Amino acid sequence: MQSENDLFKRIKKSPDLNPRDEFVIEAKRNLLQKARKLHYKKKFKGFSLYFVSIASFITFVILGLNVISNDNSQNFSGANNDSKVVNVGDEETLQEEDIIISVFREESEQVEEVPLEKYIIGVVAAEMDPTFEIEALKAQALLARTYIIRHILNSGVISLPEDAMVTDAIFHQIYRNQEELKTIWGTDFEMYMKKVEEAVLSTQGQILTFNNEPIQAAFFSTSNGYTENPEDYWGIKAPYLKSVESSWDQSSPRFRSSKTISIEEFEKALGIVLPGDGSIGEISERTESGRVAKVVIEGKEFSGRHIREKLELESSDFNWEQQGEQITIETKGYGHGVGMSQDGANGMALEGKNYKEIVNHYYSGIEIEKVNNFLTQILPLIE
Repeated sequence: MQSENDLFKRIKKSPDLNPRDEFVIEAKRNLLQKARKLHYKKKFKGFSLYFVSIASFITFVILGLNVISNDNSQNFSGANNDSKVVNVGDEETLQEEDIIISVFREESEQVEEVPLEKYIIGVVAAEMDPTFEIEALKAQALLARTYIIRHILNSGVISLPEDAMVTDAIFHQIYRNQEELKTIWGTDFEMYMKKVEEAVLSTQGQILTFNNEPIQAAFFSTSNGYTENPEDYWGIKAPYLKSVESSWDQSSPRFRSSKTISIEEFEKALGIVLPGDGSIGEISERTESGRVAKVVIEGKEFSGRHIREKLELESSDFNWEQQGEQITIETKGYGHGVGMSQDGANGMALEGKNYKEIVNHYYSGIEIEKVNNFLTQILPLIE
């Protein structure tokens, strides 16, 4: 078992990359604080339980004598390692008990163990507007399932408190259980839950792969009309993540936005001092998708992503203008822009496209495979 210091180091060094969006630094900081809190809580609890354990040991020895006299054929392991596959319609699908997802709930600081498809329902319900078209929700289900399977197969990058697989926040994927969704959705709960369940269960066990490996299933809210190449935002290339047109987003209320901040806030956030002549800086380069690649302010160069994160803009496709002591920044789109646009997916669904057409539009050269194909790799990692 790794030390607490190693745990903290792994969290700090883990990549600031999740499938949904971008402001991961604060989530990572919060996770570190929770890890430390749990560490000290465990130390205190362990000290208290030391004395209780002595009495428990004596009791265990006495009761153990009775256990030995019981039927020797009884299995006390509590685990069944045989993977089960059942037929639903014409397709093979995993039974829920095969893959259990342990989710670290950040608010309660407890681990919730959830069967795979139930976990996917909780993710889709939290990550996508339930009023969206069913085919868009199905596409989101494939992304959520692909993400967690890829995450399991690449386990070891980061260890979480209580040995959980994932958190329930944007550090990984947002997850909400049914009780939480009842509070969020209120009287619409039954209607929305039925719709999300249909989207998830009708695509049960399906994931997206490239060269027989689960893809990095990146997605975001709203494009500026095109998706972004990952190398232009994250500096990471992926052959299946390429800039594609996404014109459906233009009807979204998040397609355009505006933000006004003071010159003082602008300078503080970027660590610069403006010249005082009314100029802000030059947008010197844009990416293939039209988002800002480079900005030069007083001889200092910034990436569009850096500007976006520091100024907390909705998109890295922006223009700005100084007006007196304030700077107004106009943006197009919402999110990092890599992978599937949720508004774009919904727009495609409204035009009659199915979920397979949607994912194949946003991810180039991918295949839809079954989780079963990876079962022999997954089960040893989650036992």
